[in-house]
Amino acid sequence: MTKFEAILTEKMSAESLAKLMALQNEKVLQFVGTFAEHCDPTSIYVCDDSEKDTQYVRDKALALGEEFTLAHSKQTIHWDGYGDQARDKKNTRFMVYKENMAEMATLNSVEYEQGYAEIMSIAKGIMKGKEAVVLFYSEGPTQSPFTIPCIQFTDSWYVAHSENILYRTAYTHFLNMKETEKGDFFRFIHSAGPLDENNCSADLENRRIYMDTRNNIVYSMNNQYAGNSVGLKKHSMRLAINKSGREGWLCEHMFVMAALDKEKNRKTYFCGAYPSACGKTSTAMIPGEQIVGDDIAYFRNINGEFRAVNVEFGMFGIIKDVNEQDDPVIFKNLMMNQEVIFSNVLCGPDNRPYWLGMGVEAPEEGRNHFGQWRKGLQDATGKEVGVAHGNARYTMRLDYLDNIDKQGFEAKDGVKVDGVLYGGRDSDITVPVEESPDWKDGILIKAATLESETTSATLGKEGVRTPSPMANMDFVSYPLGTYTMNNIRFGESVKKPPRIFSNNYFMRDENGRFMTSKLAKKVWLHWAEGRIHGEYEAYDTPTGKIPRYADLKVLFAKHLNEEFPKEKYDYLFTFRCTKWIEKLERTKAYYKKMDPNTPKEIFDYWDETIARISKARDTYGDLILPGAFKG
Repeated sequence: MTKFEAILTEKMSAESLAKLMALQNEKVLQFVGTFAEHCDPTSIYVCDDSEKDTQYVRDKALALGEEFTLAHSKQTIHWDGYGDQARDKKNTRFMVYKENMAEMATLNSVEYEQGYAEIMSIAKGIMKGKEAVVLFYSEGPTQSPFTIPCIQFTDSWYVAHSENILYRTAYTHFLNMKETEKGDFFRFIHSAGPLDENNCSADLENRRIYMDTRNNIVYSMNNQYAGNSVGLKKHSMRLAINKSGREGWLCEHMFVMAALDKEKNRKTYFCGAYPSACGKTSTAMIPGEQIVGDDIAYFRNINGEFRAVNVEFGMFGIIKDVNEQDDPVIFKNLMMNQEVIFSNVLCGPDNRPYWLGMGVEAPEEGRNHFGQWRKGLQDATGKEVGVAHGNARYTMRLDYLDNIDKQGFEAKDGVKVDGVLYGGRDSDITVPVEESPDWKDGILIKAATLESETTSATLGKEGVRTPSPMANMDFVSYPLGTYTMNNIRFGESVKKPPRIFSNNYFMRDENGRFMTSKLAKKVWLHWAEGRIHGEYEAYDTPTGKIPRYADLKVLFAKHLNEEFPKEKYDYLFTFRCTKWIEKLERTKAYYKKMDPNTPKEIFDYWDETIARISKARDTYGDLILPGAFKG
């Protein structure tokens, strides 16, 4: 304590200092003391798990003008600067030691010493004149096999408020750590930097998010947008992916949900990974099912079982197109007087929030992420500024939702996973649901081949397929081939790995129209649930097993009260040989580009699959109708 005693005594009240000292954790003191001295805030407040400290954070965010109260008194609104509205991929870098630079060459990285010197130069005195706060959190439930303790040091009370909603506070967990555990936690140092007249980060030129996966610390400077500033979100995920790769468990970009069969009084847990705009949140929130988590999951082998937890306590969701018709559960909660932070939406003259795709007519003036706004206003480039930003967000507790699976949400040993869904977006290749024959096949043929097809709503050329293995490429923090093999090995380490299924909700007919409604995903889910419990026969394809028409006809009638024509079934579930071969060749090329050291056995597996599909094409033709393939 001697080294930092003077600086901490100077910047903390006796109460805050006592909280820190009670932890008896030298690594915590070193972290806080180092940045207290280096970033030089005027004062530092230390939070424990009390409601008093939680309320202190809320009050400070309002008092400093980082948030404003809305018509519903428990709701607040926050605006990031006009140039700080999304993740800064360019300046989000891994700090890599010289001996590892070659294997990390395809990731956005910076040599460690160079990166450390740069970020520490930017951070020097960056908190001068501000009150900072130190908070303790847990990724996953506290006091459990999944727990990763975290400490956040920030000068943004909006960030602190957000994390209080999104994560479980864990001061008590730190207090109860065994001596052998006290050095193992994630550390986040963040500063919004100098602020403009709207309390927004002003020095975006020096916005940096640097991640040290060896020492489990993230440095985030000169930003406020939560995807850049909330350390425990995707920055922590990158640390956890790296840590899990070393330790033999998994951190995945997945929801956790329960499919319910009320007639049989049965609950079956699924996890699912889908690239952006491919149906992840809408699958996690299928009406009539239950949600455990919507974004990030940890997987561990506990007593031979494949078990998962939701890492988070809340949701940081894209609010665009959340409306009463398409997202009734979330929309209902956003309309209630309960703790929600809206970010980068319009605050109307009625002091209520409005966003794109809300399904409610918005006012023609108000305040939003641009500042004072009126309809037709243009920015400096001549672009018209919309009601809200397309990446505007809501931050809300998950346990507000009526469809929360409370038992699974709080389970310290997680939930036993029986099914894993991998969903991409393409108009003419992948059938709506297909089961893999085994775990390894599922990872290599369903997960590693995931793609997302650009649409007319996407900038650039329509119909381009972007590879997205495991829907996780923005966050994988070590070589892709090794990461893929770790997924295979983990699943094979449990007594009974989950069944893997692929999804594709975006198949189009010859005229470019979607083949099914948004609600059809409930049918595909319940067919997968029935397969897990041995209730449906299936047809073989060169890449797995697909539903029989008779079963889907019953499921459409039961769950959606819809007819499901045989012609539609045949079109949706036709196996397209050449398209699949092309998809596998694209996957091979992507892996060679992203990780030249990908193990040969992965490429061998894809080549064997291509040979099998080519043989099927020679025997049955390029388009194989359901039931025609005989193996």
